[in-house]
Amino acid sequence: MLHLIYILAFTVIAFLAVSNLIRSLISVSMGSQRTPPNSFSRRFGQSSHPELFDNQGVPISEPLLVMRSVNVDDAREKLNAIFDASPSVTVQEGEDEK
Repeated sequence: MLHLIYILAFTVIAFLAVSNLIRSLISVSMGSQRTPPNSFSRRFGQSSHPELFDNQGVPISEPLLVMRSVNVDDAREKLNAIFDASPSVTVQEGEDEK
């Protein structure tokens, strides 16, 4: 008898979980079809990042920052060159020789 209660409880819990999953999928699909209600999407037809606009809301025409990846060895060489060229290095080397 106890086995039947366990099977019935598992069936009810599984049914609730599947129905909750289906409701979530439906709400997500409905939400993806709606457009966001911000002023940028209404004005320009698509959602853009706020930093791409000036104070008046006009899109900027400045060149944007572009990041490029650098090899670790190249970065280490550049940092060592900057460190060797700094004025504090020459003072410390001069103190070490005394």
